[in-house]
Amino acid sequence: MASRLQRIFLAALLALPGLLWAQEDDPLEPIVGADIERRDISEDMLDTENFEFGIYGGVLGIEDFGSNSVIGANLAYHITEDFFVEAIYGVSEANKTSYELLSGAVELLTDEEREFSYYVLSLGYKIFPGQVYFGSGTAFNTHFYITAGGGNTEFASNRYATYTFGAGYKFYATDWFALDIGMRDHLFTHELFGESRQTNNFEGRLGLSIFF
Repeated sequence: MASRLQRIFLAALLALPGLLWAQEDDPLEPIVGADIERRDISEDMLDTENFEFGIYGGVLGIEDFGSNSVIGANLAYHITEDFFVEAIYGVSEANKTSYELLSGAVELLTDEEREFSYYVLSLGYKIFPGQVYFGSGTAFNTHFYITAGGGNTEFASNRYATYTFGAGYKFYATDWFALDIGMRDHLFTHELFGESRQTNNFEGRLGLSIFF
């Protein structure tokens, strides 16, 4: 009986190398295979140039003088991916005050004095960069931004030191062309009505920009 068990044990030892060799030649196939479908997306990247020139139009609410159309131009230099400096020049023309409209004959300002213009130098910071997708294969870069700066406003034949704060949203249609939707608040102090008062003059605008 013992010799029979010994023969079975020796036969198993001799067969073990063959089993190991068979496993190496025929590895186990994976039960679940990876099947990932990848999409090709065309993303408009920004141009390498750092200068930006734009024109804009919109509505400027001159405090006490109603809502007025405004047009202007801006030149920006992008210092880094996040910061930029911007010079802006805009022109508008003030409407009559409610007092002038009600009185009928009173004219507080001449036509020339109603001309409103400003220039501003601002520092801007880009926030919340993102993308907008059209269909399944095209993505456009976007970002919000905030600005703060100062300059001068010429109105009623006087010049006023002006502080400007703003925010906006920029949509890059191509690598060199962008759509700019923004708002600004121009703050300055005048004495047109006999006493010194600070005014907030809000501006909403739509602009077009090119990079070069």
